[in-house]
Amino acid sequence: MKIGFIGVGAMAKAMIKGYINSGQVNASDIYVHAPHKEKYLEFANATGINCSNSNQEVTASSDLVILATGPKQVVDALKDVRENLNGKILASIAWQISLERLEELTSYDLPIIRLIPNVNVEVNEGMLIYKANENLVDQRLIDTVKNLETLGKMIEVGEDKFDVSGSLMGCTPAYAYLFADIFSRSAVNHGLDKQTATQLAAQAILGSMKMIEKSDKSPSDLIDDVCSPAGGTIKGLLALKKSGFEKAVIDCFDATQE
Repeated sequence: MKIGFIGVGAMAKAMIKGYINSGQVNASDIYVHAPHKEKYLEFANATGINCSNSNQEVTASSDLVILATGPKQVVDALKDVRENLNGKILASIAWQISLERLEELTSYDLPIIRLIPNVNVEVNEGMLIYKANENLVDQRLIDTVKNLETLGKMIEVGEDKFDVSGSLMGCTPAYAYLFADIFSRSAVNHGLDKQTATQLAAQAILGSMKMIEKSDKSPSDLIDDVCSPAGGTIKGLLALKKSGFEKAVIDCFDATQE
């Protein structure tokens, strides 16, 4: 499947790296275009992807066209290519642009899938929520989801849940990075070198997330499994609670919804 990107921002670059890292998509099968070519030419040369001369050229070259512009650029971008989308599949990662609006701007017969990925697609451990319109069904939907699953896990959610779901999995990487950074720096304060501390914190978090994913137990039950009576873990948890950790996390997530 040949893949085109209209827009080459941070998320598009993360997806492109993920596709190439997967070994299932050749760089030569990826086409990109955005204004100000000088801003992404170095990236294109480094990865070996194709720089197209226009959005129309991207669309003509691709089977799956990924709309990766900001919300304010969506109307103009789709106006450019709407006549060239026949026989293509449109995937949009543009924030807060509904399937209905995408159909209005293109065609009510066009197969469309709306996505919100997170940055971990770059290492093929992304989380992508999606919803397809009624024109993307059966084998074409299966093939599209399979293609995108090279970037991470796909979960279908209703569009009315896109904002809260997107905030949860889209913002969480930054908070995980912060937690790992603070914990590793605390270990440095107690004598561990930064590189070792960072590796230990990262692997511990990675393994813990895999436990949540694969275990039948709830996160709270898994916490109980780690805590020994009068041990360091329970003392650390009580210190977090005393410091207002739980409220801080809730306030943090609530802020993403404002």
